[in-house]
Amino acid sequence: MGERIVIVGGVAAGPKTACRAKRLMPDAEITIVDQDSLISYGGCGIPYYVSGDVADEDELRKTSFHMTRNEDFFLRAKGVKVRTLTRALAINRKNKVLEVENVISGAKDTIPYDKLVITTGSQPFVLPIPGAELPGVYTISDLHKAIAIKKQLASGQIGRAVIIGGGAIGLEMAEAFADLWGAETSVIEFMPQLLPRIIDPWFSTMLEKHMESMGVKIYTGEGASEIIADENGKACKVVTPNRTIDTDIVIMATGVRPRSQLAAEAGLLVSQFGIVVNDRLQTSDPNIYAAGDCIEVTHMVSGQKFMAPLGSLANREGRIVGDNLAGIPSTYPGAMGSFIMKAFERCIGATGLSLESARAAGFDADAAITAPSDRAHFFPTEAKIPLQMVFDRRTRRVLGVQGFGPMNDAVLARIDAAAALIAKNGTIDDFSLCEMAYAPPFATALDALNAAANVADNMQMNRQRNVSIPTFMAWMEDMSCQPDWRALDIRHPNEVGAFVAKYDDKWLPLVYSDIRAQYSKLPKDKTLIIICDAGTRSYEIQIFLDSVGLGNTLVLGGGFNVITRLEPQWWPNK
Repeated sequence: MGERIVIVGGVAAGPKTACRAKRLMPDAEITIVDQDSLISYGGCGIPYYVSGDVADEDELRKTSFHMTRNEDFFLRAKGVKVRTLTRALAINRKNKVLEVENVISGAKDTIPYDKLVITTGSQPFVLPIPGAELPGVYTISDLHKAIAIKKQLASGQIGRAVIIGGGAIGLEMAEAFADLWGAETSVIEFMPQLLPRIIDPWFSTMLEKHMESMGVKIYTGEGASEIIADENGKACKVVTPNRTIDTDIVIMATGVRPRSQLAAEAGLLVSQFGIVVNDRLQTSDPNIYAAGDCIEVTHMVSGQKFMAPLGSLANREGRIVGDNLAGIPSTYPGAMGSFIMKAFERCIGATGLSLESARAAGFDADAAITAPSDRAHFFPTEAKIPLQMVFDRRTRRVLGVQGFGPMNDAVLARIDAAAALIAKNGTIDDFSLCEMAYAPPFATALDALNAAANVADNMQMNRQRNVSIPTFMAWMEDMSCQPDWRALDIRHPNEVGAFVAKYDDKWLPLVYSDIRAQYSKLPKDKTLIIICDAGTRSYEIQIFLDSVGLGNTLVLGGGFNVITRLEPQWWPNK
């Protein structure tokens, strides 16, 4: 018999570690311990099970060849022993045994190990507010709670739902309630935007407006202060400083914390972000490894430590641990938190750093915003996908990419390509020259990602001068803040008329094709904000006006393809 490997935690990283190690070391004795009765399920699929996109909870536990991942499957198919309903109590590092307890009987036991792996995952953060523990308040922490929620929905018990938390899980749950089940759904987010610190405010606003158009009420900048019970003791109202919302169920999706108590109590090094590991995912005890949501991860762009609770990363980390258990020296470079999420008919994704995060991390960061076509403009399913490329002005290194678009493969393809390049310290030039597969049904000849890099290049080389979206929006809401500014709208006259009628001499219409012949009509003592649909023509006109001595111009990056998705109140038809 080979080495005795004990793994604590059986959802994502644990089973991956076990299976990889067993393939590399067929004689190893591998045991997974988990306090739950359900193991190795796709936790990220829970919102789609609740929504009905995944019909049966068992589908989240099945392999691609339709076998349910349970104790019998792991023993017979993988040669791995699994002990469910077994809680890990303590790690005796001196004697190299794991102390455990049967959840049902309370019987205690010890399991000896040569190597131990901690994959205990994360636990939901529960707001310390009155009513947080009431019946009817749920966290999305395991499959059992998802089954209970789905049962209530299916039986018609839920007509109203409140989601506390505007992160990815909260928004996915909001769609689940509102879409198939038609529940009156509200989202409360303490921060001033959805997906805080993950994406920048203008992308968050696009997402917010779309979700509101699908019937979800969004309240940002508000924190839940109390949950009130009805006469039966069940949650029925959520109170914020600004309102009280009636509800039949409350989903608390306020983030997660690493489940690192077992490691800390064993004397292992632990930080606020999780169990501290080296690049081989060893803890401060060389005989103990850790992986998944419970570990501290290094951000590959900023170098800062953070928590990355993603099933995709847990599986990669599990493989790394499996390799090292087998004596194959494998290292884990860290992560960037790449993500994508579905929101009704749209999707939003990001990788690397947002502009806000990049500046906070000390980079001389700027952002190129574009709104190109996702495929050839003449192809029937063509759509616009606003993209943002964050870059360092000093080094030309690309720091992050964000995208928003239809619920198809367009945003995903660009985020994935960006993640690969950013992980290798890719520069603007690398993105500009990156070869992307092309055919009209899938992309444009100059891909959207290449185009974003070209805009970043123009900005970094000071060929293109932009007005930021927040600055432009502030001016449109109060033009007196920049009295010498004028909008130079170079779009088709049919698109421009309503703006001229509303904003009079603040809005100058001069169609793109007439600029070269009629530029002398433009005022020389004003700053011109050049506006087109995507920003491409605006940059071309800026270059031309520079050449004829009209250098006081700014380009609205992304143009009105971005602004329309923000649904501003100053729009002519508002």
